[in-house]
Amino acid sequence: MKKRFLLSSAAVGVLSTFFAYFLVSDSDVHAQTSARSINKTASVKTTNENSSRFTHAAARNLRLRSSLQWAFGGKTQIGWNIYVPLISHTIGTDNRPDTAEFAFAVSKWQENRGLTATGIVDRETLESFTKYWQSRRLGRAGLSSADSLITAPIAEFWDPSRSPDLLQLERQTYAAYKRMIAAAAAELGSDPTSGKFLRIISSYRSPAYQEALRKREPNAGRAALAKNSPHSTGHALDIYVGGEPVKTEDSNRLLQVQTPAYKWMVKNAERFGFYPYFYEPWHWEYVPGRVDR
Repeated sequence: MKKRFLLSSAAVGVLSTFFAYFLVSDSDVHAQTSARSINKTASVKTTNENSSRFTHAAARNLRLRSSLQWAFGGKTQIGWNIYVPLISHTIGTDNRPDTAEFAFAVSKWQENRGLTATGIVDRETLESFTKYWQSRRLGRAGLSSADSLITAPIAEFWDPSRSPDLLQLERQTYAAYKRMIAAAAAELGSDPTSGKFLRIISSYRSPAYQEALRKREPNAGRAALAKNSPHSTGHALDIYVGGEPVKTEDSNRLLQVQTPAYKWMVKNAERFGFYPYFYEPWHWEYVPGRVDR
């Protein structure tokens, strides 16, 4: 009898160990499941908070794109509608500016620029864009060398009656322009110059011509009146992108930036070394040695 009792105690011990292991294991599983639930809830909460934040930013952008007051060129500017294609390309999004996705992309730009990542294109953010765009331009005036100019065919120009002495441009700039036009024809599916789009309006302008222009047209745009115009390098081209070729009125510039020709230029011109003067949709500058792909 005593031996049988000892065996039963051993059996009980085994069973007790088994049940204890089961309870501990079950407790661990429950704890892990609870932890996953907590993490998932925290993740959903964070996502919801971000979604709400950028939805609010999108609503602000919808208002500010046509009402933000900021200064450029000694004048008060209203809104940033005209610069939507450039902003979108810069931050790498094709989403509309009134969407949370656009606001999110803006916040990443702000974060990289040391700004508060609100996703809102406010005055400080817009000025960071314009400063960046300006930094990518040629940044100098004057010819590199006297023999660097060539004369392009009149067929390349928007105005078929343009004076023969105004058909010059820098040699490398012309070659890059021709490559760019060929790419535009292939990618847009037709010859973009067939309606005069992307033809040259103005190219090299000598300092003497520039001075005469200042006297003849005192109310012309800032670039036309510049004493140290990038056009004196032979690297700057005014290219037809629609509307009135070189009028700076907001209504004209807004029309220009909505054309397929301008949108293609914004996305592709830098592949060929051309960079925009943001304020004038028609003005592009070839920067030797810099090609962004």
